[in-house]
Amino acid sequence: MNTLLKNIHDFMKNEQIDCLLVNSTNELLVEYNSLAENSRYNLTGFTGSTGDAVVTMDSVYLFVDGRYHIQADLEVNHALITVIKLQSDEKMIDRMREIFPENSVLGVVAKKNSQSRVELLQKYFSVKLLNDDPAQADFELQKDNIVDIELAYTGLSFDTKLSKITDDLSYDDAIILTNAEDVSYLFNKRDFSRPYESKISAKAIVTKSGAEYFTRDRFFDFETKLKSLTGKIYVDKKSINAYDYSIVNSNAAALSENPLQKMRAIKTDNELEHYKKAFEKTDLALRSVRNFIENNQDISEFDISQKLEEEFIRFGAIGLSFKSIVAKDKNSALAHYSKSSKDEIIQDGSLILIDCGAYYEGGLATDITRVFVKGEPSYLQKKVYTIVLKVFLNAFNYKVTPETSGFDIDSLARKIVAENATDGFVFNHGLGHGIGISVHEYPPNLSNNEIAKVQLKDNMCFTIEPGLYNQEYFGVRLENSCYLQNGKINSFVKMNYEKKLIDYDLLTEQEKAWLSDFEVL
Repeated sequence: MNTLLKNIHDFMKNEQIDCLLVNSTNELLVEYNSLAENSRYNLTGFTGSTGDAVVTMDSVYLFVDGRYHIQADLEVNHALITVIKLQSDEKMIDRMREIFPENSVLGVVAKKNSQSRVELLQKYFSVKLLNDDPAQADFELQKDNIVDIELAYTGLSFDTKLSKITDDLSYDDAIILTNAEDVSYLFNKRDFSRPYESKISAKAIVTKSGAEYFTRDRFFDFETKLKSLTGKIYVDKKSINAYDYSIVNSNAAALSENPLQKMRAIKTDNELEHYKKAFEKTDLALRSVRNFIENNQDISEFDISQKLEEEFIRFGAIGLSFKSIVAKDKNSALAHYSKSSKDEIIQDGSLILIDCGAYYEGGLATDITRVFVKGEPSYLQKKVYTIVLKVFLNAFNYKVTPETSGFDIDSLARKIVAENATDGFVFNHGLGHGIGISVHEYPPNLSNNEIAKVQLKDNMCFTIEPGLYNQEYFGVRLENSCYLQNGKINSFVKMNYEKKLIDYDLLTEQEKAWLSDFEVL
């Protein structure tokens, strides 16, 4: 790292910049970027899926949200890196303004930051857009293996989707799609060859007369086609990177609402039916692993993780939708723990958190979290588990109206957590997220963030996953993937809750009645 940091400092001197923003993503601005392409990982050694770094001539600052506070502390060299722990109501830009002087010259890699983010940074810093990323390691593009998704799973054909988004488009105008999930959705294509994803790695140009997508080996052709367009070019500033935006700058027209994002957030009946079947298989895989834990001795986190993947495949999964989290005891306090160690042996009284999901033939991600205990639980394990279950039950049974947003449901969850405070245990992430082609999608969102102030609509799919964590003891998270229909939240997940972990004295009569709708073993 010292050599890399020296090279970055030399680069900064040549570019005459005070700070350099080092990103976790690639030029498609994906959330789950491979570590081979992840410049922030290359610089810091932090493996979390999100979180960026800023380099100055004196320091390296790593910004992480509540899911990664503990993990970042464990993974980085604190002699070189200062971990900035963002709280649930904090934004990275606000902490940057506290740390770096106003009008500092900030180097930003144009291909790895959205245009909207660049415009935000420009309000407070003197931004210099860079074509090169000095923190990027060499990597080789993986070959694509793109397949078609049948109409039986999508419910809408490519032609139907295309006509919906080009109805009001003039013949000289175009829509640029640079979000890989949007492109995958429009063309009804998937690529299952890469770990933990189904989306195709591509951008697209949409016109009244048709649409064409460009995979990463054809991005030069994409740029050439962009330069040839003469009409208005509609872009989503939140998903187009600043480099692509600079190509269309004079013709760019910002979309107030991304039509593909809006469309894919409201699942078709076919997609809902596929999801129901996919979660039946997901439940079977996890239930089988629950039995494996109950009936075997001297097994490790790694053993459970391997068994879990085997069971997913046995029950029809094409691949996992993200790297499974199998975390015992203190490791379960790391919301996105991902090591699944061979050295972490399950003992009597061990608490095990499993967060997992998979892809099936329809190309939509499943997501579920359950917590188990080997043998008999402690009083504290039961108390924390029951409080988290209480939060879930109240959020799940929220009386949804046409005005209800994810922000509202998250607010209720935080109120219940505050009323049932347990010393040292914190709820440091959002209540839930949208699911679809990727395991995290927007909209919808359930959190105390501004983006969650979007009304929930029928056929939207999302998780409800309250959690409480204490790094000295353990963490509990209970996650059901759900959908809204006829104004009522329904659960795709049918996997049981653990009776031996429930303290019924902590539940109200209403909560007990709600719980009776779920299997408890």
